[in-house]
Amino acid sequence: MSSINRLFKHTFVYGLATVLPRLLTFLLTWVLTTYLDTRADFGNVTIIFSWIILANVVLTYGMETSFFRFRESGNDNKLLSTSLLSLLATTIVFVALAFLLLDQVASWSGKSANYWKWVTGILAFDTLMVIPFAYLRARGKAVKYAVIKMINVVISFSMTVLFLVYLKDVPALNQWLPADKVELYFIAMMSASFVTLLVVCGVYFRKWEFDFALWKRMLTYGYPILIAGVAFAINETFDKILLERLLTENATAQVGLYGACYRVALGMTLFATAFKLGIEPFFFSESKSENATATYAMVTKMFVVLGSVALVFYSVFIDVIKIAIIDEKYWEALDIVPIVLVAYLFFGIYQTLSVWYKVTDRTSYGAWISVLGAAVTIGFNIWLIPIIGYMASALTTCAAYGLMMVVSYLLGRKHYHIPYEVGNMLLYLAISIGATTFFFYGIRDYFGPNTWPMYASGIALAALVSFFILGRERTFIKSLLKRS
Repeated sequence: MSSINRLFKHTFVYGLATVLPRLLTFLLTWVLTTYLDTRADFGNVTIIFSWIILANVVLTYGMETSFFRFRESGNDNKLLSTSLLSLLATTIVFVALAFLLLDQVASWSGKSANYWKWVTGILAFDTLMVIPFAYLRARGKAVKYAVIKMINVVISFSMTVLFLVYLKDVPALNQWLPADKVELYFIAMMSASFVTLLVVCGVYFRKWEFDFALWKRMLTYGYPILIAGVAFAINETFDKILLERLLTENATAQVGLYGACYRVALGMTLFATAFKLGIEPFFFSESKSENATATYAMVTKMFVVLGSVALVFYSVFIDVIKIAIIDEKYWEALDIVPIVLVAYLFFGIYQTLSVWYKVTDRTSYGAWISVLGAAVTIGFNIWLIPIIGYMASALTTCAAYGLMMVVSYLLGRKHYHIPYEVGNMLLYLAISIGATTFFFYGIRDYFGPNTWPMYASGIALAALVSFFILGRERTFIKSLLKRS
């Protein structure tokens, strides 16, 4: 099987593992925005999940990427055991400290301690699953990975619907279940994480071999990944936290509006995430190949071509997608969606460009690039949120990922030259972003949302963009199909 064929296969399967669960997540967002009592309730969920994302990065401290990097050592069991024991020990310490400081965390965050006790369970179980899932990916068990991810989301969705829609009206259970629907939701999430851990925990029962020297090397390699991960989590989530802190009226409800419409842009997130899951092991496996740089350039161009076409089509159908994802009372923030879509297109490109510092063990550059993005996120949000509200957060996310993409390319050109077709890729991005902007803020406003003239004009525009890009790249696409 050729390397490109393998990349397509793994990206497709990881895409299913990402897309199918997220389709249920779409439905889950609709359930939450419909059955949670207020926008502020959904705002609380959004803010707490922002902290969960940040805490997940800290609790795994780059161990997943280190696991992939050191697989070439030849002793899988020693590497696996060292990784598992490291995360197990730090997770136990975290759980103990979290429960000791529960009241202080609740007071500082302004969120109920009852939320945080369940969140602690979610974080612990999710952390303990990181290496088992990485082990599946490293062994090429993409289908098994996909099935288990599906199990997790099906349980999450089912438990949430059960608690929020059905059990709340059963009188006999009132004394056992909390009345707070937000707390019920976090109980559902913890239940799903616990069951999923049970499914993948078999690797914990292998022969344990802790290699202290290997562990030190993994930490040394991983700490820049940790810094980059924290910075990325800030880019991804801190806008919601800052919105609540900086807005003066109905702040938590405004976060709920922003967070709900942010999820409408989930399609581009899925595309970028599936691609990342497919290319990360692929980059390392191809690093010793004679044609590695040419392959990396081809992969990046492929992402830009597909992403540019997807961006325009997705924007045309936002008014259809919104109906399936969020309740009508959240639609007023839809203007952020195209901006977030572009942001995640930039993020996906950044992920493909990041190969240069990963395969050359210059992960500190990745850390500093992410820190730069985080500085933009914090600074611009603090400056602009009091002026233009949640629109500032969307624009800042786009600016941060765009800057990271450009800086990564410029540094990579100096340290590990890859023959990217920069001119063509910039042309496709400009056409795609321009068409998306013209449609959503021009055609859509002129004809009105969900009207036939709007859809006819939008589909015609998207088709024109597609024919232009795919037509120019027909030779490239044919070569990819032959190689796969």
